[in-house]
Amino acid sequence: MSAIDFSDPATIAFLTDALTAAGVRGLEISRPDGQLRIVLLGEGGARISAQVAPRRASDSAPVVVTAPLAGHFCAEHPAAAVTPQTLPRSVSDADVLGFIRVGHLLLPLRAGRSGVLTRLLAEPSALVGFGDPLFEIELPS
Repeated sequence: MSAIDFSDPATIAFLTDALTAAGVRGLEISRPDGQLRIVLLGEGGARISAQVAPRRASDSAPVVVTAPLAGHFCAEHPAAAVTPQTLPRSVSDADVLGFIRVGHLLLPLRAGRSGVLTRLLAEPSALVGFGDPLFEIELPS
């Protein structure tokens, strides 16, 4: 499955139409490479903003993985009977680092960057809000 291209106007139009049809007033998606926000203003109106994160130099500060929505932070899958992995450890951009639990739903948290997972910034089972820091990843040199 390929990543959704949020810079494509057809994708933005499709998402806006889908939100309108579903009666949803807005959507915000944050990824390490940028953020997309669609806010529906009423009859036929929408405010759309997109921000692309600048590329980091290899000697820059670590990347912080943040919560994409409010919920309970799970460093491991709740059904996993394994012991938590030790830090630091290598991760690829597609690795699942943990989950946000909202009710019975689990939203996987992907690394978004390849590097070394060095720190856990939130306590397991803690209630976190949108944008709260969860993990720190050092990028390769």
